[in-house]
Amino acid sequence: MNRDFGMLLARSAIGLAFAAHGAQKAFGSFGGPGLKKAAGFFEGMGFKPGATYVSLAAYTEIGSGLLIAAGLGGPAGPAGLIGVMTVAGAGHLKDGFFVQNGGVEINVLYSAAALAFAMGGYGRYSLDAAMGLDAALAHDKLIWAAVAAGVAGGLVILAQRESPPTT
Repeated sequence: MNRDFGMLLARSAIGLAFAAHGAQKAFGSFGGPGLKKAAGFFEGMGFKPGATYVSLAAYTEIGSGLLIAAGLGGPAGPAGLIGVMTVAGAGHLKDGFFVQNGGVEINVLYSAAALAFAMGGYGRYSLDAAMGLDAALAHDKLIWAAVAAGVAGGLVILAQRESPPTT
């Protein structure tokens, strides 16, 4: 029971924080820039058209975060999170690890949590468990395929960047 309750708390924190991060981009919620301002930022990083890429990122963050928080869809939510963090992390590699220097710390932490949810499942207090899907979604091949798809999706987005950031 404690493990399942802990998973519920962890899923809620990670999933809702990630969904809120997407809502900042998509809607300007929680002090975020909204689509128009975020699109300009994305274009400055070489992702053109910015509106397309920021929409893809924002709605992936919202969807992945909500799937994780609800404990629904097995590794699908974590795969989306890992894909977004692959792209975001690539932009921070030059700054090292720690976030105070602009590094990849947050990207690594989000990705590690996603990997833990994908591999360990969501626990008894999840929609997957309530619908009897948890065992069917716990197959190693499915989990690794989803994680690989997340990373590959991120790499495909990175390959489409018109020019690498200049800073």
